[in-house]
Amino acid sequence: MACVGQEVALTDWATITQEQVNLFAQATGDHQWIHVDPERAKAGPFGAPIAHGFLTLSLLPQFFAAAFAIVGARMGVNYGLNRVRFTSPVPVGSRLRARLVLQDAEALSPEGLQMTWLVTLEREGSDKPACVAEFLTRNYGAAP
Repeated sequence: MACVGQEVALTDWATITQEQVNLFAQATGDHQWIHVDPERAKAGPFGAPIAHGFLTLSLLPQFFAAAFAIVGARMGVNYGLNRVRFTSPVPVGSRLRARLVLQDAEALSPEGLQMTWLVTLEREGSDKPACVAEFLTRNYGAAP
């Protein structure tokens, strides 16, 4: 595949809201005050409530869908993650974007493709990424 080793996309910015954080806390049962108590979080180590690391990571499908489509694919699945790191906090109100580098592409029999991506989630105004992960996706053949 011609674009292996290259940056394939840099997405638009997406804003992290307190509502997203609260809904994620409700869905996962992670109600830690640094996420869901804005008043207490203001006096905490980050000066504001922060998004859960896994909320940040869960934005990958949104960023991929916004960045591009695999022409002819009838189905795509998340296959897994390697080396995930949450390298800096994401305060509520932050804007994130994804930088997508295709590291590898491997044909799957009979008509699939496994791709390994280096994903860097960048926070606007910060030199340090919010999250860095190796993300594996699989796409399967064209619809009949």
